[in-house]
Amino acid sequence: MNRPSVRIILVEPAGELNVGAVARVMKNFASRELILVQPRCDWLGERARRMAVHAPEILTQAQVVPDLTTALTGCHRAVATLGRNPPGEPLKQVLPWLLADTEPVALVFGPEERGLTWAELQLTQRQVTLPTSPEYHSLNLAQAVGICLYEIYQYQQECSPTNPPPTLSVPLDVLEDYLRDLEDLLLTVGYLYPHTRERRMAKIRHLLYRATPTPAELALLRGMIRQIRWAMGREP
Repeated sequence: MNRPSVRIILVEPAGELNVGAVARVMKNFASRELILVQPRCDWLGERARRMAVHAPEILTQAQVVPDLTTALTGCHRAVATLGRNPPGEPLKQVLPWLLADTEPVALVFGPEERGLTWAELQLTQRQVTLPTSPEYHSLNLAQAVGICLYEIYQYQQECSPTNPPPTLSVPLDVLEDYLRDLEDLLLTVGYLYPHTRERRMAKIRHLLYRATPTPAELALLRGMIRQIRWAMGREP
């Protein structure tokens, strides 16, 4: 059975021990691709390496990138983790969708002290919340990563190889390129206004994410933009 590689993305991680523990649990569940967005700690330091135990190669091979958009390059599906307010979907409910593709997918985790921003969440298609006791609901970063990877591992072990082949989809960075072109066009024609464009584009982005266009369908949408721009440039 073809399985997508699961990319673990940590946004601005602040603790060496946390990053080391994440590397260790990644190796427990055969996940190897770690991406750090503007890390605020020494992920190659002695404490991180000690915490990683037998997974130092995950730390040394980790990619460091300047923003979440870059981290998601090449991913076809992405899920972000949320706290309890507002809650996201249950992880088990999202897994069949996340793992239906054979192309890379991503799990995105925010900074330990604040979580992901609204703008960062817009770059992911779905959000999940891990259920915990109301008496103490806050999870350590490495614990959250471990629970998610455990659920993914279990799902992949149980998943039947007779499942139908996945629909060909488009990487998230390619979708974002299209959305930037569309936003520019909609600003030009006056459909969007600078002070409201973020919220309106968020709705358009979610619509496009739900549609999961194929490469041919996205090419069709891009062709519309090109034709509209061409018509706008013609003499009346």
